[in-house]
Amino acid sequence: MYYYPNTTTFLYQHVTNSEVLSVEEVNLCLEDNHVEHHTSHFYAAAAKEALIVRRGQSFRLKIHFNRDYSPSKDAVIFILTVADDTKPSPGRGTLNAIVPFDNIDYLGDTLEWGAGIESHEGQTLTVLIKPPCTCPVTEWKLDIDTKLLGGESRSYALPLRIFVLFNPWCPDDQVYLEDPNQRKEYVMNDTTLIWRGSYSSLHESAWKIGQFERDVLECSLDVLGSVAKMPPAFRGDAVKVARALSALVNVIDDYGILVGNWTNDFSGGVAPFNWTGSTQILQEFFKTKQPVKFAQCWVYSGVLATIARSLGIPARIVTCFASAHDTQASLTVDYFVDENNKVSGDDSIWNFHAWNELWMQRLDLEDGRRGKCDGWQVVDATPQATSDNMFRLGPAPISSVKDGEVRAPFDVGFVFAEVNADILYWRNKGPGHPLKLINKVVDGVGKYISTKAVLKWEREDVTDSYKYAERSKEERSTMLKALKQCNNNLSRCYLNEDFNDVEFEMDLSHDIIIGKDFGVLLKLTNKSQSQAHVATGIIRCDAVQYNGRGAEEVKELSFELTLQPGGSYHVRMEVSFKEYFEKLSSKAAFHITAAAKVKDCDFEFFTQDSFRVRKPALKLLFGGGDIVVKKEMDVTVVLENPMPIPLRNGVFIVEAPGIQTPLIFKVGETPASDKAVATFKYVPPYAGRGVMVVKFHSMELDDVDGYINYNIAPGS
Repeated sequence: MYYYPNTTTFLYQHVTNSEVLSVEEVNLCLEDNHVEHHTSHFYAAAAKEALIVRRGQSFRLKIHFNRDYSPSKDAVIFILTVADDTKPSPGRGTLNAIVPFDNIDYLGDTLEWGAGIESHEGQTLTVLIKPPCTCPVTEWKLDIDTKLLGGESRSYALPLRIFVLFNPWCPDDQVYLEDPNQRKEYVMNDTTLIWRGSYSSLHESAWKIGQFERDVLECSLDVLGSVAKMPPAFRGDAVKVARALSALVNVIDDYGILVGNWTNDFSGGVAPFNWTGSTQILQEFFKTKQPVKFAQCWVYSGVLATIARSLGIPARIVTCFASAHDTQASLTVDYFVDENNKVSGDDSIWNFHAWNELWMQRLDLEDGRRGKCDGWQVVDATPQATSDNMFRLGPAPISSVKDGEVRAPFDVGFVFAEVNADILYWRNKGPGHPLKLINKVVDGVGKYISTKAVLKWEREDVTDSYKYAERSKEERSTMLKALKQCNNNLSRCYLNEDFNDVEFEMDLSHDIIIGKDFGVLLKLTNKSQSQAHVATGIIRCDAVQYNGRGAEEVKELSFELTLQPGGSYHVRMEVSFKEYFEKLSSKAAFHITAAAKVKDCDFEFFTQDSFRVRKPALKLLFGGGDIVVKKEMDVTVVLENPMPIPLRNGVFIVEAPGIQTPLIFKVGETPASDKAVATFKYVPPYAGRGVMVVKFHSMELDDVDGYINYNIAPGS
């Protein structure tokens, strides 16, 4: 007697042929399966090194036996096991035995493995196998067991690896993304744009995501187990996977992928601004199993986006300009100003900060499937603060961020402060003296929140998805709601506004290219029509890192002015290239501070703004004629030196489709106002869209980049 599970029928068969059915060969239908599962771009798929499929969707196998298959006497069972599970178990979903249905009209529940016979011709059996829509995303092994009913059995181990990924095309999958254009952008596109700079000087850089390149998928799957120590049973939950990725991309806690470095010393590694994409980083980590040096926020976000897209989770990189880092969970950025107008405090405002958004349903929250928390989730791999005792952040629903639900999981309060904290300046006269609130800025944080537009090489502003319009009734009420939840004392204080005779306004010219001088203008206006006032103060320029830390004074100007009734006065501080160059960080960023007191009253003014000098643009020039697949073409890269000093030891770094290892061109010394030039031959590897990314660095000028996107015509 033999029980045939999918038919609920007991079969009695007198065996007359003792020849056991055995598998001779399995045709994995690689080309068709990879096209249908949108995985044909993966290196392992193109090289026929693995079968790569997406869960919730069937794939086809053609099995060739040693003799004709007979449904009445032969049984076939598919055994699927997670490759790295030392103790696979049906209860954990890491060991599955499937008996195929005799047709493909129904392959079982969407939450279970299923199989069906599509056709049977002599010794060949064509079957469809369907992974469940909740299947662990990992490498699987397939064994095909055959049994002669009432007789012996055989087992065939498929020699090729099987990778099962998340499926944004499947409506039952947790990461289903309905819009086909968004799937092209956030899953399939292998190059993106990352915005950097400051809110007054936005600059986009191309980043090669490279999710389909050699070893990238293998590394992305491997780190979930080897670095995150994530049990295979949990690897099908996009929320748990996203939370694991935010921790494992940085090296802290779990010996992860990237070492952060916010200094100006990058010896022993690659400076963060010299990476052109994620491919090299992940290939190096996969090969050496050693953390890669070095990263800052946009590198962390680029690598996380690569891993997420390779696994099948829709991902994009988002930049928040004037991003707050609230260290005390107060939802405010608190600066303490001493009597010498020096600023202290653990909080900071970054010129920009890049993180990721991953698309998924939040099945872990009370509203369940298709709830208000579904959609884009903030996930951040930059190690800024701990969450559940590890340096990680998210996934945080951006809908919860906008509504000020700062206690919602995970880490919504931290993200809320990043995009919407109030900035408070406190006069601190030392121990025994009360703090005095001397200025409050309610619209200085969370500007121009940006990502790459869908299928366009331009910026999409997503600020409205994170917060209500600045100073609007909705925005202020949301802030009040959030502050009540965090219950912080400093944030409840109010600005002293009794005196308003004197008005201060600081003005910066933000469009200054590196190498040029710049000026800072402070305007003072006495609004009183009857009383004169005397104002004293300083204007100071500090060179800082892009995260607002590491301030080094460049110049300070003191002033004292008598303000006649109704009069306006200006104080201007000029900063020359010679004064700022030696103290400049790689991001060419400054803090400009203005502090003043009005004599004979208790009024004080303090403000601080961010400013950066602009880097030059690289030019990419293609040789004449059409860009055709497999046809060699000439490429020229040009940089014009904007500085009044030579650029020494200049290097161009180039990455593009078909270039396995980034090209490096040394250009030696480039005199002031002269041009650095590199030329090379390039062969486009395939027809379609291409993006070439270029970086330049020298001893005097670094973090200069450029890109060009182009269409590659098919060959004749």
